Amino acid sequence: MADFLKNIVGGTKAADTPVPSSDSDFADFADAPAPAPAAFESTAGGATLGGPVPTGVPYTKWYNIHERYGLSDFKAEGVILAVIAVVFTLHFIGTKLNRAKARAWIKAHAPVLTSEFAVVGFGGTSKPDQDPEKLMKAKSLFEYATYATGRQNVAFLDAKISLKKRFNPIMTFIETAMGFFFDSFGTPEDSIEVIIYPFDGKEAQIVPAMPGAAELRAKDSKSSFDGFVWAIVNKDRMKQLREERYDLSITFTKDHAKLPLWATVMSESAEVTETLLTNELAAAIKQAGELFDYIIVTDQPVIKPTTMDETIPRKRLCLRYRLPSSNSYDDLVPLLSYFVRIPDHLASSAHFRPEVLRKIRTVRDENVKHIQKAAEEEKAEERQAERDRAKKAKRDAELNALDAKAQKKFLEREREKELRKSAKKQTVRA
Repeated sequence: MADFLKNIVGGTKAADTPVPSSDSDFADFADAPAPAPAAFESTAGGATLGGPVPTGVPYTKWYNIHERYGLSDFKAEGVILAVIAVVFTLHFIGTKLNRAKARAWIKAHAPVLTSEFAVVGFGGTSKPDQDPEKLMKAKSLFEYATYATGRQNVAFLDAKISLKKRFNPIMTFIETAMGFFFDSFGTPEDSIEVIIYPFDGKEAQIVPAMPGAAELRAKDSKSSFDGFVWAIVNKDRMKQLREERYDLSITFTKDHAKLPLWATVMSESAEVTETLLTNELAAAIKQAGELFDYIIVTDQPVIKPTTMDETIPRKRLCLRYRLPSSNSYDDLVPLLSYFVRIPDHLASSAHFRPEVLRKIRTVRDENVKHIQKAAEEEKAEERQAERDRAKKAKRDAELNALDAKAQKKFLEREREKELRKSAKKQTVRA
């Protein structure tokens, strides 16, 4: 009542009293000034990233990367980069040395190959002025190969150069150490192996579509020769070859006056040796020196045959020698030159008396008999296994056709039979 009278007399009007709004909770911030950025002031002598450094902020090395890190912080990375550089350098040098050795060999022997064969290399054609390096291709960083064909009495020639892994000194060191301590591991070396596959009277069968096939068919008998195993080997390789190659394991070893002391003959017959060991061949071997490993004329497989198909004669001629470190092949070219002409000598002279051939076939026939016997035993075992399977299937069918009581009696009879058989075997042994 008092408040009512006060309003009438002249006190505060009710209309002047503020009415609270729904946003009254934010009334304390209504008059707050708008935010303004603080003033920046660069510090004397200090570099900034993206603008001046605020006044009052302490100076740190975060803004200068060259002050945060030094060379000592990158020791591990430096070692890794140095190792990578050394590996790539050795890889490049080793690959280049291997390529140079392969090029040196083909350059020295290209005249011999191109003069003896119509086609040398893998291009299908051979020109007299062809770059010798194009006659050989790289199969890997340590293997190079070439090919030749187009010659009387020779179907084709394969040559493979195997080199040390100079691009990987660690692997070369491991292989050398393994070869030093274990005989089963060969010591890494640079070598060349040449294999000739003669026609042996099969020109028309191997190249039936070539021009003049009819003439070749008429001359088939002129390129054939008797089968045998004969070799001249370095004595340092003799034991290893006899263990690794079946064809040489059936030969007899005997020194010869024409050969140097470090070489010997491995042959099935003395008559074969007298026919093949010519003065020219002996001179070429002497000139090659102890880099020479072997010359082999064979019709038998390298691995001992275990089936009748593997006993079929396959004639080939093999030559292997190590490459000189000097890349000079003056003493080795005559050896390859004579080697590619051996098929001509075989076709004209390697036809022996029946007594000699009978002696040569003795070992082969014994091996064939062993293979036939083993094959027959294997077939007998298979037939027995088949009979046992059929017998078991019949027994299971009879057992399944019986009821439980009959099955029990059936099994008891089987046990009794087995016991009687066991007792009989023990009695016979006693």
